Amino acid sequence: MIRHLEKAIKNGTSFGTSTGLETELARLIVEAVPSIEQVRLTNSGTEAVMGAIRVARAYTARNKIIKFKGSYHGHADYLLAKESPGVPRDFTRHTITLPYNDIEGVEKTAKRCQKELAAIIVEPVAANCGVILPKAGFLEGLRSIADESGAVLIFDEVITGFRLSLGGAQEFFGVKPDLTCLGKIVGGGLPVGAFGGRKEVMRLLAPEGRVYQAGTLSGNPIAVTAGIATLNILKEENPYELLEKKTKELCKGTESIAQKYGVRLKINRISSLFSIFSTDKEITFKIFFHNLLKEGIYLSPSGLEANFLSTAHNAGDIKNTLKIIDRALKRLGR
Repeated sequence: MIRHLEKAIKNGTSFGTSTGLETELARLIVEAVPSIEQVRLTNSGTEAVMGAIRVARAYTARNKIIKFKGSYHGHADYLLAKESPGVPRDFTRHTITLPYNDIEGVEKTAKRCQKELAAIIVEPVAANCGVILPKAGFLEGLRSIADESGAVLIFDEVITGFRLSLGGAQEFFGVKPDLTCLGKIVGGGLPVGAFGGRKEVMRLLAPEGRVYQAGTLSGNPIAVTAGIATLNILKEENPYELLEKKTKELCKGTESIAQKYGVRLKINRISSLFSIFSTDKEITFKIFFHNLLKEGIYLSPSGLEANFLSTAHNAGDIKNTLKIIDRALKRLGR
């Protein structure tokens, strides 16, 4: 990505004004993500979610939102309904938290509070409690429930956006939300976020509408230039099939090694995302993590976080990682 950023600078990309850069990044996002017709840049993924929920509430003239246990949508108080001390109950009284993949529970709740339900927000692939894939029909069910209740369906694609496919999880699964939230990837890893969706919802945002949303560093030219370079690379190189192949090789190899040593592990994966779950109480993630870390392999530091492979990981990296995993699991095995 750095070479593309350097190329953009050498080609005369202006850092004095960000108007043209923002327009180009917005064009690339709208072109790639199926549900996005208009987009607004923010400082972070947290702010993207806050903006999406605010405009959803304005659009529906309702207050309540449904979210799912284990999902993280940023550190706004009303989105940390049960996850953190320091959040007053009054801030979360409009937030309903339900089990992920429980479409019957969502349906019952939506019917009970239909006239009050503004939005359903979901990670299309839960990735903040370990990678949990949506059951068949779950996302489609949320789409139907939102349509029936008049609520806005929001996909938080801060993790899955541009990672499962160029169009994110919504392209991968073929389900279009009303609004989509994106994170650092639209800035090439630099601090930035974005949310977008149907024009009839997005047009409520100021200055066209009356819903206030702003940020001093939203769409800053350095992050936007990096984002343009990143999305162009993804579009040109289309790395998703190769990433899927690498991830499958690593995960299948790890499961095979675990079986060899009698270590009970379960790996959930999709595209380049994966999580390793220990299914034996005697085998803790902490021990496995530190055994790998000592030999230069850095997994996510919690079993509840997702791991990601990138185009930078080559065949040699995969082979070396599996050798180190073999040694680590041998110590933990019978």
